[in-house]
Amino acid sequence: MAKYSITVNGRTQSIEAGNPEMPLLWVLRDTLGLTGTKYGCGAGACGSCTVHVDGQAMRSCQVPIQAAAGRKVTTIEGLSEDGRHPCQLAWLAEDVAQCGYCQPGMIMTTAALVAGKKPAGAEQIEAALSAHICRCGTYGRMQQAVARVVAGAKA
Repeated sequence: MAKYSITVNGRTQSIEAGNPEMPLLWVLRDTLGLTGTKYGCGAGACGSCTVHVDGQAMRSCQVPIQAAAGRKVTTIEGLSEDGRHPCQLAWLAEDVAQCGYCQPGMIMTTAALVAGKKPAGAEQIEAALSAHICRCGTYGRMQQAVARVVAGAKA
């Protein structure tokens, strides 16, 4: 068993793993009990497991624990203490969620998108969200929520 140190939502964690290729997703969900990050496909295609690793949106099912060692990971639970991050508020204001399963990943992608330079327009927003799969088909409302965040609108 190897030990890995990662900082998750501002708290340093010591994780034991027998396999250095164990996906970060399993560490978050099974070891740390942070179930907001969802398992969708396990192949990095759907985006449900998106978290921030050193501020960059990444598919946690594709990040091995050894690659996460020494890095800062933020999950949907760590995006804001009270659920009032601008992206979360925009999702509520635009009534995006139906089943909600894919939403944490999309919110995390959006938060990373707008954290630095804000996207210039609808094409960049669509490109960022196109890498996610939503079976409920709420893409139009998601785009409106992202546009709301970009514009700085209040919910």
